[in-house]
Amino acid sequence: MSDTPHFPLSAVVGADDLKLALCLTAIDPKIGGVLIEGPRGMAKSTLARGLADLLASGQFVTLPLGATEERLVGTLDLDAALGEGRAQFSPGVLAKADGGVLYVDEVNLLPDHLVDLLLDVAASGTNLIERDGISHRHSARFVLIGTMNPEEGELRPQLLDRFGLNVALSGQTPPTERGQIIRRRLDFDSNPQGFCQQWAAEQEALRQRCQQARLLLAEIALDDRALERITERCFAAGVDGLRADLVWLRAARAHAAWRGARAIEEQDIDAVAEFALRHRRRDNPPSVAHQPQPSHAPAPAQSSPAEGQGQWGELPAQALATGARREVPSWPKKP
Repeated sequence: MSDTPHFPLSAVVGADDLKLALCLTAIDPKIGGVLIEGPRGMAKSTLARGLADLLASGQFVTLPLGATEERLVGTLDLDAALGEGRAQFSPGVLAKADGGVLYVDEVNLLPDHLVDLLLDVAASGTNLIERDGISHRHSARFVLIGTMNPEEGELRPQLLDRFGLNVALSGQTPPTERGQIIRRRLDFDSNPQGFCQQWAAEQEALRQRCQQARLLLAEIALDDRALERITERCFAAGVDGLRADLVWLRAARAHAAWRGARAIEEQDIDAVAEFALRHRRRDNPPSVAHQPQPSHAPAPAQSSPAEGQGQWGELPAQALATGARREVPSWPKKP
């Protein structure tokens, strides 16, 4: 492993919404991770690596695009189990990411069953491997960060819904910010240790703020008043299912903790609204609870409850329509 430090999150220019969303999921991983949409060259991996430095383990693991299911979940040596009477487990990516950040680039290009499996484990915090009657269970608690360019293929709505927060990055960076970004990158590349030392005070302050927010989180109630406001706005936005309400409430509580407050206020609800609704909002929400589907619209996909969703409040997977979801910025495809 290289001894080169990560580019500090506190030194990243702009991307304030994304930095906030990442910090909120670090404060409360039960939010369910962050899905980042945007073109290449927007420092998505830099931000994710910088977030890892704010966690206790500092662990940062990347899931390769061509990863198999065994590479993801790990393997059991059945010969050792039969010969020695014990299950010999070879850890996969999920085990290595425990306590840190799991970064999945181009998550929309992964097979759906791997994305589904990944989200199950992220929600439950536990990975269960079963082979021929032999099983092994281990902790897999991590902050999940996925990236995608919708121009190269969408995720199914059921999978989009299971990402806690969604942030879109604009490919058009103002000239002043572009200059600052390039200058700081050049300074870091020429002297990584010196650059990190220069930003050490700001990075430590950010680390302490996240740590204090994690400690404060349990003292902040998920109160009925905040839930009522959120459920009303989810209904007005026409979101399908109930996961948006739960994620929004958890994110609002994390934001209150981020501010150092001891109760969820309207400003916390407003601050995370777009993060929770962007990938779930429908363009034409229904005016009544049971509006029939137009004849040209595809039938909603049927989903059955999946194991490992206890961290979502024991909610079964929700059936979602596959109609118009949101306006997608036009980014160039990769060559």
